[in-house]
Amino acid sequence: MRPTNAREAWQVLKAGNQNFVAGTPAHPRQDAELRKSLAGQQSPFAALFGCSDSRLSAEMIFDVGLGDLFVVRNAGQVIAQTIIGSLEFSVEVLQVPLILVLGHDSCGAVRASLDAVEGNLSVEGEYIENLVERIVPTVNRSLARGQTEVDLITRDHIVDTIDELLEMSTLIRSRVESGKLAVVGAQYRLEEGQVELIASRGQLES
Repeated sequence: MRPTNAREAWQVLKAGNQNFVAGTPAHPRQDAELRKSLAGQQSPFAALFGCSDSRLSAEMIFDVGLGDLFVVRNAGQVIAQTIIGSLEFSVEVLQVPLILVLGHDSCGAVRASLDAVEGNLSVEGEYIENLVERIVPTVNRSLARGQTEVDLITRDHIVDTIDELLEMSTLIRSRVESGKLAVVGAQYRLEEGQVELIASRGQLES
């Protein structure tokens, strides 16, 4: 049965991740008949905003199939107007009950942001610098608390990303406040394949 609320959606994602970690994925909902049935419309049960890292393939990590996740990604999962618009679309039009913000350990974007703060970043792309600048405030706050490890700073960045999303999007914030939506943040461990819950906003029962 398809998830109908945030709790059910999160349970399905957790179960799928355990399949992935154990090396026993079910590879559901990938057949030709389903592909044809989805051609006319989609009905995902969750939206995922994650890092573009090539090792962070959402459907594989959570062992789900076609039409299950509405996925939005950029390097370092950095909030931008187009990102918010895409997530609002998933909430208002597609009626997803859950948004998952997914970061990961050894994040290159966070590492670059730390390098920038330390004066060690050397890149030619001006838009790389723009992306890095959006993570720098989190890095500065983390360093002020004595957090110097990239993975710990990434955890802070995940939480800050959720809070920024709720602050900037009236739609998403109101849906969370009314109990119709939950937003969760998690960190993916590249070697183990495990997804760890970091933070949640809204009604999400374990």
